[in-house]
Amino acid sequence: MNGEKYEEAKARVKELKHFYRNLTTYVAINILLIIINLITNPEKLWFYWVSIFWGFFILLYGLKVFLFKGKFLGKEWEEKKIKEILEKENRP
Repeated sequence: MNGEKYEEAKARVKELKHFYRNLTTYVAINILLIIINLITNPEKLWFYWVSIFWGFFILLYGLKVFLFKGKFLGKEWEEKKIKEILEKENRP
């Protein structure tokens, strides 16, 4: 039981690190893109398309990490589905 909790916490920390790494990369690359866009072609702003689309996916990943905490289609969902299937198979 204790080892299982440790593994869950370890997986959670790994997921959080991955999210923060993605967020840091998103911010750094967008700053670079803004600078490149303003230097090369300030009349046509194209950097915000990248920011919007990439930001949307970062937002979705953040929702998964912080709100659902892996429970949406994670371990709890898997266990619930397994129990449901086993109960169906055991019915006469």
